Amino acid sequence: MNTLVRISDDALARACGADALAAAFAQAGAMVERVSSWGMHWLEPLVEIEGQGFGPATVADVPAILQGSSVKAIGRIADHPFIAGQQRLTFARAGRTRPLSLEDYAATGGWLGLERARAIGPARVIADVIASGLRGRGGAGFPAGIKWQTVANAPGTRKYVVCNADEGDSGTFADRMLMEGDPFAIIEGMAIAAHAVGAQHGYIYVRSEYPDAIRKLEAAIALAAPVIAPFVMEVRAGAGAYVCGEETALLNSLEGKRGEVRAKPPLPALEGLFGCPTAINNVLTLTAVPHILAEGGAEEYARLGIDRSRGTKPIQLAGNIRHGGLYETAFGITLRELVYDIGGGTASGRPVKAVQVGGPLGAYIPPDQFDLPFDYEAYAAADALIGHGGIVVFDDTADMAGMARFALQFCAAESCGKCTPCRVGAVRGVELIDRIRSEATNGGRMRDAVEALPQMHNAPRDGRSRADQIALLTDLCDTMKYGSLCALGGFTPYPVMSALRHWPDDFGHAVEQPETADGL
Repeated sequence: MNTLVRISDDALARACGADALAAAFAQAGAMVERVSSWGMHWLEPLVEIEGQGFGPATVADVPAILQGSSVKAIGRIADHPFIAGQQRLTFARAGRTRPLSLEDYAATGGWLGLERARAIGPARVIADVIASGLRGRGGAGFPAGIKWQTVANAPGTRKYVVCNADEGDSGTFADRMLMEGDPFAIIEGMAIAAHAVGAQHGYIYVRSEYPDAIRKLEAAIALAAPVIAPFVMEVRAGAGAYVCGEETALLNSLEGKRGEVRAKPPLPALEGLFGCPTAINNVLTLTAVPHILAEGGAEEYARLGIDRSRGTKPIQLAGNIRHGGLYETAFGITLRELVYDIGGGTASGRPVKAVQVGGPLGAYIPPDQFDLPFDYEAYAAADALIGHGGIVVFDDTADMAGMARFALQFCAAESCGKCTPCRVGAVRGVELIDRIRSEATNGGRMRDAVEALPQMHNAPRDGRSRADQIALLTDLCDTMKYGSLCALGGFTPYPVMSALRHWPDDFGHAVEQPETADGL
């Protein structure tokens, strides 16, 4: 009997050589099965034979793996500390099933949530989602059940469900892993949402940079069509605009308009896609729903987590980290555990300098705050964001002033241009940081030469001192935070001010600590 070899067809595994590895095993006479990824990305391509793992494997390792003598053996995958320590609900099938196998999906509890939803009716479905404590996993953390209730109660004969799969934050890949590895779970979650709110049509808005995910979703929708009928779904590809991750810009893009943020009100739950009530949730939110709707799922979900952050959170470990990958666990875990105990510290072996949580607009958190629990309210109190759950690690060689500049530069490049604080503020912010750094550099080089002329040291071309420039940057960030129409401009101040507050030396000597009313 041929040896059964399981290798992921996840995009990351394929980028690491999984396709060539699978071909080599097939050529050696093994039976190859392509499955979803376990999420241990530092071990990809990961080979599984009778539960035992080997990785990162290369074509040259094939003979030794088949003979059982490979030095790449990691033991039983399910018992690996990285996997065994997780509480996998959303990613329960990761590494275990073939992405486009209806048989595998049904055998692992697929469609049970939808069946129960249809049996208990829309009102009870919404009540269960509210009772579970599920909050939007895309960043804002708004209670999913309340959003559904609003759409369900809104007048209108046409309603929509939209899945925001425009995953664009740095260090995030959970949406992609689900779309490529467990697409039926997203479909089931959307079908349950449609049943709850009374929608007839659904769209999955995917970034164009995810061709494998788009292909998998389209194939999965065709296979699942008889199961979810009369609900109809379609996939729509975005054109690479980061701002289309914002729900109203996404709706404009779906309608064929420019991806530009809409003013609120009206809320999309009342007037969304094509002016109709629309439930918009991201991939992680919708994929959590089938488990919640299964018998006893809502109660189990509500028992996990802390305070108002209930259930589990798929956390993505990336950047300069030894063990990068997907780690799903209940809310409440600390950054110290994630970065050191689970992630293994930096890949470079150097000390950790900072961690950015929540994408390119998330605050930079220093090691002395690593005991902060993973909780929406705790992060908000610390002027930080959980966002999509991406964690990017930096070692002590990182230039935090340069990172602050990048945040503003990123905002300037990705702004839709609708509002002045974001459109203009980001550009002016880049200029301000350049002036602050330029004055620090020039001051250091010329310190001895200008001792007799102190007025030259702190006299930029516009007549402002460095202290004035920093105060102006602080005021600018305050204006962006409270005056922007959406989170792109509103959250850009977080990385800027956290970098200035915690690493003032990176901006030059004697940087005065900014003071603002909200503590940013």
